[in-house]
Amino acid sequence: MDHSTNHAATGHGHATWATAVKATLHCLTGCAVGEILGMVIGTALLWGNVPTMILAIALAFVFGYSFTLFAVMRAGLSLRAAVKVALAADTVSIAVMELVDNAIIALTPGAMDAQLSDGLFWSALLGGFAVAFLITTPVNKWMIGRGKGHAVAHAHH
Repeated sequence: MDHSTNHAATGHGHATWATAVKATLHCLTGCAVGEILGMVIGTALLWGNVPTMILAIALAFVFGYSFTLFAVMRAGLSLRAAVKVALAADTVSIAVMELVDNAIIALTPGAMDAQLSDGLFWSALLGGFAVAFLITTPVNKWMIGRGKGHAVAHAHH
């Protein structure tokens, strides 16, 4: 079977930008909820930068995975199968999103020391999400086109 026939038979290779944008927005939503919650908790508890970022990143993964987990469980998958799908669907997307977003925050002068009431805190966080979205979308398009990433979750919707 030639390469193009294999793609047609497996349904791979047909990733549109619209599909990639939708997948990235889904990922961004979970990441944003978790990361903002982690930043708010860490800042409110007067934690240092490192423990606050660790909490924010951990919660970004938790919320990112949970959005997919609940969606595929509603579609009838068992918890065990849903966890496998969520891990396969979201790990790379969340990791890229978090790497880019946190790098932007870390590299923005003063952002790491800004308080919740500071515009710099929110502009660095939201600016980081915007840049992360722009970088993660082509990654998701590439992965979906190969039957990986969010393509795994969409097979169960």
